[in-house]
Amino acid sequence: MIDLHTHTLLSDGELLPSELARRAEVIGYEAIGITDHCDWSNIGFVVPNIVKVAEKLNKYWKIKVIPGVELTHVPLEEIEPLVKFAREGGAKIVVMHGETLSEPVIKGTNRRAIECGVDILAHPGNITEKDAALARERGVFLEITTRKNHFAANRHVAAIARLAGAKLVLNTDTHAPTDLLTREAARKVLSGAGLSRAEREEVFKNSKEFADLR
Repeated sequence: MIDLHTHTLLSDGELLPSELARRAEVIGYEAIGITDHCDWSNIGFVVPNIVKVAEKLNKYWKIKVIPGVELTHVPLEEIEPLVKFAREGGAKIVVMHGETLSEPVIKGTNRRAIECGVDILAHPGNITEKDAALARERGVFLEITTRKNHFAANRHVAAIARLAGAKLVLNTDTHAPTDLLTREAARKVLSGAGLSRAEREEVFKNSKEFADLR
């Protein structure tokens, strides 16, 4: 299992980065992205600390810990400078908190995030085919999520990605230890999103290829 979108107590998660990584390793994770929520108020604190802990854990443990951020509820005009700041600070994954159906995310966030070159557009809600096509062109992954308050649009995201040829990844958006999933449980979520067996395996392949490059 490779999970590129999780949270720790550096934002609104329950665990220290080291405990989250350890719990993930024990249930069979190969790699985990730690991508705490950020805007300008905390990005200067969060990014260097995640980078630091990732360096330490990768030195001693088998699981690969990838430092990142999830830019969350920020003005459209600030997405690009935040992406740049995160990358310059050492973030190897930049996730954007997409236009989920369950929160008042600013309209246009999906499109602007793709234009600014984030790596993953998380829980993008009723994403349009036009935006999904742009994601394909820019190499931005669309997320199928296992998080309960965001997964209502999974079938729509999967269908639009298929039409547009955009690549998918599956992430847990973990906030608590019980949110972590085995690979088999992840397969069930992907099946529930309407993906065929071949498409499910492609999703896992996408995550592995991304993680291997970080």
